[in-house]
Amino acid sequence: MPKAKIKKGYRKAKQSYLMKIRWATALFFFGMGFSFATWASRIPDIKSMLHLSEADLGGLLFALPVGQLIAMPFSGKIVTKYGSKQITIFGLLLYSACMPLLGLATSKVELGLALLLFGFFGNFCNIAVNTQGVYTQQLFEKPIMGSFHGSWSLAGFCGALVGLIMVSLELSVFNHFIIAFAMVCLLVLANYSFLIKAKTKELEEQTSYSFFKNPNMNLIWLGVICFCCMASEGIMFDWSGVYFKEIVKAPGGLVVLGYTTFMVSMASGRFLSDILVHKYGAKKVLIISGIVISSGLYLAVVLPYLIPCTIAFMMVGFGVSNVVPIIFNAAGNIKNVPPGIALTIVTSISFLGFLIGPPIIGFIAEMTSLQYSFAFIGIFGVFISILVSRLKVFSN
Repeated sequence: MPKAKIKKGYRKAKQSYLMKIRWATALFFFGMGFSFATWASRIPDIKSMLHLSEADLGGLLFALPVGQLIAMPFSGKIVTKYGSKQITIFGLLLYSACMPLLGLATSKVELGLALLLFGFFGNFCNIAVNTQGVYTQQLFEKPIMGSFHGSWSLAGFCGALVGLIMVSLELSVFNHFIIAFAMVCLLVLANYSFLIKAKTKELEEQTSYSFFKNPNMNLIWLGVICFCCMASEGIMFDWSGVYFKEIVKAPGGLVVLGYTTFMVSMASGRFLSDILVHKYGAKKVLIISGIVISSGLYLAVVLPYLIPCTIAFMMVGFGVSNVVPIIFNAAGNIKNVPPGIALTIVTSISFLGFLIGPPIIGFIAEMTSLQYSFAFIGIFGVFISILVSRLKVFSN
């Protein structure tokens, strides 16, 4: 990402004000994660309310990443033109405003359109909020980006917890989403003034490197590893609640228990990731993470009961938490390839995991069962461990 032109006032600000900037950025990450978790926590109720089959739900879930793909070609240009601060504010508001639309859906078409918008504005929000994160990082000497992504994961836990409370109170999906939207609006109102106003330099670093003329296979394999991780992560977001409701037969509000434990474990793992890598090395952490992902998914398949599945989903959360941060760091340090190009290649491949994973689960579940679907995705964790053990880009 091009270095930002940040006003000297920010750089010379007192530490107390810099901390307010950091908190504001973290809370916008939190708001983005909270909005997504709110939707995910009520997927089982929406599925039942609209009488959707597994295949129906799988096809409709495809609309969300399609919305993201539609926004991809021009969202970055709009963030650059109008500034990340403005797009962060409006992006999060529009993203969270899609929640009530999802709650109002009474047919497949309406839900599909709402999910399309949810993904569309989500892409703008994601790019703008992460840009703010990069700008904020430039004001601090110590690395803090990990804490921002940890905030997103922590929001997933909070969103699931609120969902659990709403289900226990027997509140309708629409009313739940309205309350969540109001909470995000208050968050934006309280913190928008502390976001950084900056411009990006128009002249980007020139490079003669072309991936198509000189492809680097390490980048492709790193992308495949991320693909396997994001496919596993994506099905937990979209199908964990359904699995607990239809396979585990969890009573009442405990339907969201699996999703909640997954998010808590993933958030904890992201905050601990740097410590583990420093102590054991990236290669060992990744190999173990792949094994943990597969073990968790197969535990849920073999023992589809409340306590074993809760532990299983916790294992999957911890496993996926370490993969993406480590892989992105490895990609950015590939020799003879500019970091920006390397990360673009890896993220382009890995995004397909989110795009393809959840719909595939729906179609496999329709032909066989949801347990077989989870067993199929469980293979991906094994792939992660095998690929990491064969790659030479890790020091140990």
